[in-house]
Amino acid sequence: MNELLKQLAPIPQKRPLLPELTPEAELALLCRVLYKEGYSDHIAGHISYKQDDGTMLVNPWELAWDELTAGDILRLDSSGKVIAGGWNVTPAINLHTEIHDRRPDVRVIIHNHSRYGTVWANAGRVPPVYDQTSAQVSGELRLMDEYNATVNESSEGARCAELLGDAKWALLANHGVLVVAGSISQAYLRAATLEWRSRMAFEVEALGGGKPLPDAMATSLGDMIDGNGFPFLWEAMARRELRTDSAILES
Repeated sequence: MNELLKQLAPIPQKRPLLPELTPEAELALLCRVLYKEGYSDHIAGHISYKQDDGTMLVNPWELAWDELTAGDILRLDSSGKVIAGGWNVTPAINLHTEIHDRRPDVRVIIHNHSRYGTVWANAGRVPPVYDQTSAQVSGELRLMDEYNATVNESSEGARCAELLGDAKWALLANHGVLVVAGSISQAYLRAATLEWRSRMAFEVEALGGGKPLPDAMATSLGDMIDGNGFPFLWEAMARRELRTDSAILES
């Protein structure tokens, strides 16, 4: 895979795949592109992006994901208190602080009620992997099958963090989805793959069912793609959003 990535590297003389982005712009862009992937339950959902200094960037509570700009992003201290920004933070920020405290490998945490992922969460079932795109991320898709309270309850945030363990993603029964990652591009890949997998499985089963990919093949594909990053995917989706609305970059 590394040799393949070298062969596919952009030609240095060509324009950059993306303009130079601030961390705030990266987070705003992630919200925008995921909204179009199906992470679009009104103003629900929150993403945290941990920074090298220990602070977190988070999207504000009041704004929908498809209207965010870099200037709307909040900065929080490690306890979840707003230290910069002109909006309010979600009451469920404890979910993020609990996971970040337990998982030093995690820089990005996504929670939302994605359209098809939530269908499977509500059914209490894990969608099978029916195609290559659905297999882009390997590892157990964990089903957290007890809904005790909304995640803004401090005890529920801690419980979710414990149940997630070392997993990359989870379905929250009767609630939504949870995705964690080490970078913005990896977060996009994992969240987009989860929703694609959920939609494909829903549509295949609506036709009467199909034959899932063999587990070994799905794992092999996921290890290769998620482990190395899908070349240029995040950049392409971010460019598409910037062509639609360049105001995303406004601070």
